[in-house]
Amino acid sequence: MLSEHFLTHCLSSDRKPLGEIRRQARYFSDQPFLKQLTDALSDIVLVLNEDRQIVLANRALLEGFDLREEEVLGFRPGETLDCIHAFESHGGCGTTEFCKTCGAAMSLHACRQGNADMQECRISRRNNIGALDLKVRSIPIAVRNEKFVIFVITDISHEKRRRALERIFFHDILNMAGNVRGLADLMESGFPEKRAQYADLLVKSADMLTREIHAQRDLSAAENNELPVHFSPVDSAEILARLVSLYQHHRVAGGRQIRIDDTSPKIAFTSDRTLLMRVLGNMMRNALEAAAPDETVTIGCEEHNGDIHFRVHNPGVIPHETQLRIFQRSFSTKGRDRGLGTYSMKLLSERYLRGRVFFVSSRETGTVFAACYPLSPDSDTSECPGSEVCK
Repeated sequence: MLSEHFLTHCLSSDRKPLGEIRRQARYFSDQPFLKQLTDALSDIVLVLNEDRQIVLANRALLEGFDLREEEVLGFRPGETLDCIHAFESHGGCGTTEFCKTCGAAMSLHACRQGNADMQECRISRRNNIGALDLKVRSIPIAVRNEKFVIFVITDISHEKRRRALERIFFHDILNMAGNVRGLADLMESGFPEKRAQYADLLVKSADMLTREIHAQRDLSAAENNELPVHFSPVDSAEILARLVSLYQHHRVAGGRQIRIDDTSPKIAFTSDRTLLMRVLGNMMRNALEAAAPDETVTIGCEEHNGDIHFRVHNPGVIPHETQLRIFQRSFSTKGRDRGLGTYSMKLLSERYLRGRVFFVSSRETGTVFAACYPLSPDSDTSECPGSEVCK
């Protein structure tokens, strides 16, 4: 039996040739009731061989992803679902360094040890098609003395989105609304000589509340390909100054300093100002949350190969395992049902602003998030230096 061998960072890269796949597929196609049974289920049901290659796929996969059966036989789940990492190495799905943190890979590894297993899995798809939040179950079976896996995929994307929106509206926005109410009470019953100060804080709190609501509205529209984009002339110095103004008194900035890099030039370019501020604002907020009190967050920009590069630096270091998952939807180091900030940066930049987002993080340099955009939306973005570290 022939197999292909490639370097792997996670699971085996071995594959069986198509002739072997077709032979194994006949084990299941010779049992018509089995196909009828799996096709009756709303979840995706696959049967995988011991090399994680598909030998049976039900209607939920084929119709849901507009595929034919011959297009999936012999491929692995991530390749079929168009995972961005499944095509980064010759070994394919399950063999990259990113696969070490993949719930599907973990579940299949446990199954290979003879144990049924269930995990959650987040898949970022190629060509900015959209991310998937999945629950995967692996059940080992044996057919004619050969090992197989029943692999069940449940799409929980809507559940994850609902939980995230509930957290935003019942926690973050409720807290902001509480701040507005508290300041209004102070204006009514507080010290008269401080009313002007309270009024200024009230306006800023109301603006923050409105921006948060608009940000969530725009994210929902972006994922549904319904977000309008309005390009207009933008000035980089104005953008940097606006970021400092918005965040120097923000609650996440408590005790931290914000500095504009003195070497940042004034660059004129064309972009959607609102979406650009969404991206850079998320970068700023993440940097401030990662920085310790008394540390400094530095923002700046530069022109490189006809692009403008914005960057936000903080002295902290992102753990390597977190780096592998940082742009996944719903993944966060800040608690359950968070994780929309870095995901939305990449979504808005790459799908709507024709740019790229990446980061570098090390003990020597700290952490830098960067966003690269063409000076004109009619141009293509050149390859950003460092972008290979985090796709």
